[in-house]
Amino acid sequence: MEGAANGATTGAWQRAVRALELLAVDPAGLGGLWLRARSGPVRDRYVAALPALPLGLRKLHPAIGDDALFGGLDLAATLAEGRPARARGLLADPAALVLTMAERCPPGLAARLAAALDTGPGHSLIVMDEGAEPAEAAPETLTDRLAFHVELDGLAHGDAPQVQLDPAAIAAAAAGLEGVVLSPELLADIPALAARLGIDGLRAPLLTLRAARALAALDGANTVSAEHLAEAAALVLAPRATVLPESTAEDTPPDPPEPDEVPEPPDQNDPPESDASEEEMPQQLPAELLLEAVAAALPPDLLARLAAQKARRAGPSSTGTGTKRKGNRRGRPLPSRPGRLDGTSRLDLVATLRAAAPWQGLRRTQARTPRTLHVRAEDIRLKRYEDRADRLLIFTVDASGSAALARLAEAKGAVELLLAEAYARRDHVALVAFRGEGAETLLPPTRSLVQTKRRLAELPGGGGTPLAAGLQAAMALAEQAQSHGMTPTLCLLTDGKANIALDGTASRGQAAEDAQRVARAARASDLPALVIDMSKRPQPGLRALAETLDAPYVPLPRADAKGLSQAVTGALTD
Repeated sequence: MEGAANGATTGAWQRAVRALELLAVDPAGLGGLWLRARSGPVRDRYVAALPALPLGLRKLHPAIGDDALFGGLDLAATLAEGRPARARGLLADPAALVLTMAERCPPGLAARLAAALDTGPGHSLIVMDEGAEPAEAAPETLTDRLAFHVELDGLAHGDAPQVQLDPAAIAAAAAGLEGVVLSPELLADIPALAARLGIDGLRAPLLTLRAARALAALDGANTVSAEHLAEAAALVLAPRATVLPESTAEDTPPDPPEPDEVPEPPDQNDPPESDASEEEMPQQLPAELLLEAVAAALPPDLLARLAAQKARRAGPSSTGTGTKRKGNRRGRPLPSRPGRLDGTSRLDLVATLRAAAPWQGLRRTQARTPRTLHVRAEDIRLKRYEDRADRLLIFTVDASGSAALARLAEAKGAVELLLAEAYARRDHVALVAFRGEGAETLLPPTRSLVQTKRRLAELPGGGGTPLAAGLQAAMALAEQAQSHGMTPTLCLLTDGKANIALDGTASRGQAAEDAQRVARAARASDLPALVIDMSKRPQPGLRALAETLDAPYVPLPRADAKGLSQAVTGALTD
C-alpha cells in the first residue's frame, strides 16, 4: 500500500509538470492553469518553473483596480507635463497573468479576467489558490476557462523533483503546432467521455483537443494519436469529473453464454476477420484508452470535492463567513467614491489627484492667483473597504426532563467540535439552556475552547420545558450580537414537548402558542435558524415550529456529538 501511495504522488507531480510543459507550447489556446496548493517548498519549486512560459509574467492581486488592468491617467506624467497622459494597463499586451490569493478574488475581477481570456490579445492565466478549506476556492468563472487543474497539497518534497523544461523542444513544438491535425474518428470520443464524467458544456472537450495537439507537437508528430488523446483527457477531464463512470466501479464477470447458443459458422462470402478488426480498431481502441487514462487520474476524494463545490455555490454563509459590510476603516479595499470630508471618512489622496489632474490647465487659466495644483471639492475621493461579519452559532438547548444530561452532553461535544474549526471558519458559539420556568445564557459568544470547557463542566438539568422562553432568550442574544457586527444563526435542540408558557404557568396549549408567536417574531427579524428534534419519534409540533421559523427540520433521535456537529454543518451548507 505504501508503494502504491508513493506511485500516486509521483504520478500527480508528473501530470503537474506535463501540464506546465503543454502550457508553454500553447499558452493562449489552453488558457492557463489553476494551481491549488498551500505555501510551501513544493509549491515554490513548481512556481519557480513559471518563467519558462514564453509570455512575460505579470502578477495580479485580488484588490487590483480597473486603472491598473485597462490603463488610465498617468498621474505623475500628467502633473509634470500639464496635460492628460495615459498609461497602458496590464491587459494591453499578451502576458502570463499570475493571480495570487485567487480564493479571495471578487466576482467583478473574475468577470474582467474572464473577458480578457475570451477576447484579449492572447493572455494566459495562472490562478494561485491557497484556500484553507475545500469550500474556499477560486471563482468557477475563471477555473472553467483554464485547461489544467493542478493540486499539490499532500505531495512531499521528495516526490517533487526539480522541474526542467527543454526550451528548444518547446519552441519547436510551438512552431509546428498549427500543422497538427486530428482525425475525425477521434473527435466524437471526447464529448462522449465528458458526458460520462458529468462535465457540462463544450469548453472542457475543446481544451482537451488543444492539449492533445500540443502533445503531438511535442512528439514531433503531425497527427494526434489515441495515446495523445488519452493523456490529454487525463490532464484536462479527470480533475473536472463530477461523477464516477460505470467502468471505474468494481468489474463484474460477464454472464456465461447459454448452453443452447452455438456460434454460427462464418459465411464464406464474409471478408476475413482480421480485416474487420482492423476497420473497427480506430472506433473502439480510443474509447477504452480514454476511459482507463481518466479513471487512473480521477481524484481520490471526488465526492468530498463535489460537496465542497456545492458549499461554494450555496453562498457566503455556507463557508463560515457572515454578511458583507462596507465601511471606511478596515477590510478589503474597494474603489473609491466621490464624497465630502466629514471628519470620519478617509481621503484617497491618489484618486483625488487623479480626478483633479485633467483639469489643471483650464483651472490655471481661470484662476486669479497662480498655484501649482488646483483641487476642488468635486475632486475629493474617499476610501472604502468591505469586510465580513463573524458568524455566531447560538445553541438553544432543552435542559428539562430525564434526558437533559444526555442532550447537554451532546451539545457540549458539538460546541467543542465546532470550536476546533472556529479559527478557520471565523465562527463564534454561544449556549442558551432553558428549563424550569425560564432560560439563561450559559455561554456568551466566544471562540475560546478553554473557556467553553470550563463553562460546560457542570450544567443544570431537570424541570419543565419553557420552549418559548428559550427562543426569546436566543433572540435577545442574536440582537445583541447583531449590534456588535456579528451574523447570528439559531440552532434549536429540543424534543418539542413544551409545557411552560412565557408567564411561567404550566399549560401545554399556551406554551405551544407562545412558542409559535416567538418563532414568528424570529422569522420577521430574518434570523436564520435550524431545528433539531431529539425526541425518540419525530414530533409534528416541532416540525410545524420549524416551518414557522422557515428553518430546516432535522430529526436526530440518537445523535451523538459528532452527528450533531455534522448535522449543523450540513444544514448550514445546503
